[in-house]
Amino acid sequence: MSILLFVFIVMPIAEMAVLIQVGGMIGVFNTIGFVLLTAVVGAWLLRQQGLATLLKANQRLNSGELPAKEVAEGLILAVGGVLLLTPGFITDTIGFLCLIPFTRHWLAAQALKRMVTSSKSGGFYFRAGGGQNPFDRDSNGDIIEGEYRDETKTRHERLDKK
Repeated sequence: MSILLFVFIVMPIAEMAVLIQVGGMIGVFNTIGFVLLTAVVGAWLLRQQGLATLLKANQRLNSGELPAKEVAEGLILAVGGVLLLTPGFITDTIGFLCLIPFTRHWLAAQALKRMVTSSKSGGFYFRAGGGQNPFDRDSNGDIIEGEYRDETKTRHERLDKK
């Protein structure tokens, strides 16, 4: 709830305050021009970085690897693009940070650290607390490795056993 309060109430008020301050210092038309310029430059950077990320994901898929990092980076690029198209200097700053490869790689790594795969559902979810996966170790802190083989013939048979 607090993040929604921040996004929909605090952020627009902060954006208006910054736009008013900048408009008072450099003028209304210069401020509007600067906001439009950041949107155009951001769209160009988004296109460039997005294509590069898409090519990397395609290469990983062709080599038989899962492009999890590239998918996370693609989502960060999408958020950055939306923020750059939103008028304002604060959102533009955050949007540009999403487009810079160094910060985008770091954000993607943080998101992937929070992701946990579920062998039961076959999907994944994000942990709110972050940190280590509690299922990786036993009560003594030892890593338990193992293998399994699904003996069922069809998906229908697996569902009937539950």
